[in-house]
Amino acid sequence: MSLLNPRRSAGARRFSPLGLVEALVTPHGIDRYLELVNPMLTVRDLRAEVVDVRRQVVDGTGVDTRLTLRPTRQWDGFDAGQFVSVTVDIDGVRRTRCYSPANSQHRRDGLLELTVKAHPEGLVSQYLHEQARPGLVLGLSQADGTFRLTLPRPERLLLVSGGSGITPVMSMLRTLCDEGYRGGIVFLHYALSAEHVSYLPELRQLADAHDNVRLALAYTEQQLGGDLHGLFHASHLRDVAPWYANAQTYLCGPPGLMAAVRAHFDGRRLTDRLATEEFAPAPVAAPDADVSGVTTFARSAVTSDNTGDTLLEQAENAGLSPEHGCRMGICFSCTQVKTSGCVQNIRTGEISSDPDTEVQLCIHRAVGDVALDL
Repeated sequence: MSLLNPRRSAGARRFSPLGLVEALVTPHGIDRYLELVNPMLTVRDLRAEVVDVRRQVVDGTGVDTRLTLRPTRQWDGFDAGQFVSVTVDIDGVRRTRCYSPANSQHRRDGLLELTVKAHPEGLVSQYLHEQARPGLVLGLSQADGTFRLTLPRPERLLLVSGGSGITPVMSMLRTLCDEGYRGGIVFLHYALSAEHVSYLPELRQLADAHDNVRLALAYTEQQLGGDLHGLFHASHLRDVAPWYANAQTYLCGPPGLMAAVRAHFDGRRLTDRLATEEFAPAPVAAPDADVSGVTTFARSAVTSDNTGDTLLEQAENAGLSPEHGCRMGICFSCTQVKTSGCVQNIRTGEISSDPDTEVQLCIHRAVGDVALDL
């Protein structure tokens, strides 16, 4: 078919001018050429430029890197609580991680705020901590995730967070304040001590400026200064939000806090009143199924003896670099086709033996011989 005469029949697809240009620059795509002129000049790819970087020592040793980003025109915005995937090139390999915006969804300048905790073994977080500066261009995805404020807004809200899990609920609080929300809000945050609390000055400022917002800080190590002390206990909810059973609760934090709060809500048959978001993978239980055998990465012509590690870890230990993001089963960027064999979901324990099915490498381990189209 000639490109100059694209119509084959009355129902045939027409070539758009953009489609014609992209066909001519195949296989790389037009954005690969435009980025040589200006990385932020894109037709299809969504990217973001770092316009401000602030680094803050939060706990005496750990550092929060707060990035302000200017997305390209393709950005559709987000709902408070959702996450985005950020991609960086490290030593020639594209690495992707998920972060929750911390700003209000109503921010007027269209900029995006991410707070990245620099973990000692975090490849992307360490890169951003060391290399992020104004002008750096990052890959960005559209917002995703079901952890978001419902419409219409509930009459009362309990926001519970711990550690780095503060960012999505911080976005919720900022959004509600921007909307002039007048229902009751309790913001309950768990941390080792006051110096471990990100956004503490602004949290106090928002609570002082809005008479419907109560800030409650629970310190698990510091004995003085907090509203509550120790790990989560049901009495904490009764102390700061005695009405929580008739409200909507949003929870994001480390696995221990998440498990404790879920167990309490399940025990009181309030599961439908609790919305949750993981920011760290749950602990991996010891395998309860046979993990002998060999995993074959067919396209790469690589095999690996099964050890009980996740398929993603096995691939990396075998020298492969499959695409991945959150490493906890949220973003689906590590999904690959299992052509044969049996795998186990490390979070649910579910066993799957169907051939030619998609599996998330980060939350599945091999059970016996497994073949992947990777």
